[in-house]
Amino acid sequence: MSAEIVAAAREFLDTPYRHQASLAGAGCDCLGLLRGVWRALYGAEPMAMPAYRADMRDPGNAGALRRAAERLLVAENGPMAAGQVVLFRLGGMVDAKHCGILVGPERFIHAQERLGVVEANLTEAWVRRVSARFRFPPLALGERSAR
Repeated sequence: MSAEIVAAAREFLDTPYRHQASLAGAGCDCLGLLRGVWRALYGAEPMAMPAYRADMRDPGNAGALRRAAERLLVAENGPMAAGQVVLFRLGGMVDAKHCGILVGPERFIHAQERLGVVEANLTEAWVRRVSARFRFPPLALGERSAR
């Protein structure tokens, strides 16, 4: 399934950054990338998306990204591997405010303001900011990807 996840994430490469959007080619943010990959794998999204601010320091949504990941994804403690969802702390914040998808142990795809969706090296600076890793749940027996 990791190859399918990476392929779905790569469909978003070069998509412009658009806050709260989740459409390949049209626009997305980091969470929108995960939402789009989820739709490619499972069809419909698992929940309605509440409004959220682009501001990293938004106290109203503190911990929301991690709580959603814990509810919808499967915690991962093994080695970094393709297809895993990675949550990052940014700007000295305690809570994760950014996410991406690993394409291998040293590279990941994420949406970044001013750059859009890019595949980047998972440098030591990024690794230090990792707060959690998850994997997408297995497809239900007989369930097919929407791709």
